[in-house]
Amino acid sequence: MDDLVTERLVLHPMSVIEAERVASGEPDGEEWWAPGYPADGDMVGARRFLTTCSITGDPQPFGAYEIRRREDGRAIGGLGFHGAPDENLKVTIGYGLIPSAHGKGYASEALRELLRFSRASGITCVEGDADHDNIASQHVMSAAGMLLVAQDEQLKYFRIVWPDDDTDDDTTAPDL
Repeated sequence: MDDLVTERLVLHPMSVIEAERVASGEPDGEEWWAPGYPADGDMVGARRFLTTCSITGDPQPFGAYEIRRREDGRAIGGLGFHGAPDENLKVTIGYGLIPSAHGKGYASEALRELLRFSRASGITCVEGDADHDNIASQHVMSAAGMLLVAQDEQLKYFRIVWPDDDTDDDTTAPDL
């Protein structure tokens, strides 16, 4: 699987070996990790990816990606899919950045590219969620074209749907 490249970022699909290093939080000397990477969320995401690999095999291209800055190649966060698409071609995504990378538009840029890739790969629906107090993440999903579709006591739920012949869901969003 090739890297996904944006104006400022490279979304690198992680291998099992790379995910094991991220999950442990211990580089082997070859990684180009920005200070603070991997954060707790990156390690959790890498462990989820490894669990998926052990149960159903490597789900790439619907696996975990490392977010790297193009300017220096340093990893600043992660994003990816919680697993392979379901029978309705729906996926759930998650993402996170180290604190020093916040506020620069990297998360929105990375999510837009992941959504573009999802649509080009035949995915019909992408879902994500954020804690009520995680306003930044809510803004990222909205900026990328995802719509707030529900909430409960803890989370706000976002979705983007690209219509096809079998979709009658009215939570569609415009083309990216």
